[in-house]
Amino acid sequence: MYIKLENVNKSFGNFKASNNVSFEIEKGKLIALLGPSGSGKTTILRMIAGLEHQDTGDIYIDGKLVNDVSVQDRGIGFVFQSYALFPYLTVHDNIAYGMKVRKKSKEEIDAKVTELLSLVELEGLGNRYPDQLSGGQRQRVAFARALATEPQVLLLDEPFAAIDAKVRKELRRWLKGMIEKLGVTSIFVTHDQDEAVEVADELIITNEGRVEQIGTPVDIYRNPKTSFVAQFIGESVILDDYDYEKLSGFERQEGAPRAAIRPEFINVIQPKKDKEYSSVYMKGIISDTEFRGNNMELTIDYNGIEIRANHQIEDFAAAKGDEILFRVTRLYAFDEDNAYTLINDQLKDNPEMYYI
Repeated sequence: MYIKLENVNKSFGNFKASNNVSFEIEKGKLIALLGPSGSGKTTILRMIAGLEHQDTGDIYIDGKLVNDVSVQDRGIGFVFQSYALFPYLTVHDNIAYGMKVRKKSKEEIDAKVTELLSLVELEGLGNRYPDQLSGGQRQRVAFARALATEPQVLLLDEPFAAIDAKVRKELRRWLKGMIEKLGVTSIFVTHDQDEAVEVADELIITNEGRVEQIGTPVDIYRNPKTSFVAQFIGESVILDDYDYEKLSGFERQEGAPRAAIRPEFINVIQPKKDKEYSSVYMKGIISDTEFRGNNMELTIDYNGIEIRANHQIEDFAAAKGDEILFRVTRLYAFDEDNAYTLINDQLKDNPEMYYI
């Protein structure tokens, strides 16, 4: 493993920022540290960089223990949320700064800056100053500067937070492609689930200083292992009761009294349509609708329980006050610590019905 944290702890006064954190990252992977504010993401990043020192535990990079290795000797490139460019230096000189500190020759510096400007698609802008660039261009300069010293590891702290939504989406795709091309091991901090899922090879979910779960975006999305992940990932409705008396097709998981249900786990049909399947559906009333561009999110009142469902507007018209049939295909039951994936019993007997 290229990066390894082993039983790492860090406190700031009475606040436990990292609580026995352990994980391993393979060489060349792009990893997202994902969690709510205050969950310990940035502290982990800064400890790997050497900007903060852990109280206990060990950090390894490329098999080498780096606990006592200085920031400049760890082979780290760091990209900050605020760009952190020098406003009085040109784009060329911002990118060249780290190489000048390392006493590289002018010829070597100029060649590397030209190469990096091409890599970040800013050819011809080397003589501009940061205030002459857009937010997206400034962040690309920050990437180029971090890569100029050929780091072993690239660390990015909320790299797209200061950029508008449209440019942010473009930069996500660009960053993923650039990292794949370079093959540099990279870790970025984010609280944006869409960003993490779109960009990262693997996710490390953090909460209250702990690592909750590690895995691919698909695995974590479909198989949350802890109660926190089940509630944090996606846009879930939390139910305090979910057995057959409440939701058709589910038996209570022993010791797990609550459940998370996501809108995409709900099938909806019209009451007057597909009568042969209506017996396995539950009847509710649409209490609200929200247009999402490519679909409609329906809020369904079912015997006082509020359920949210995604509805493709091409299928049929759905309006507030309409009666509707729905079925929950899966849910995540959880106790205080663990989560369990439950599949609707009716789907086990009739798997083809899942696709209705």
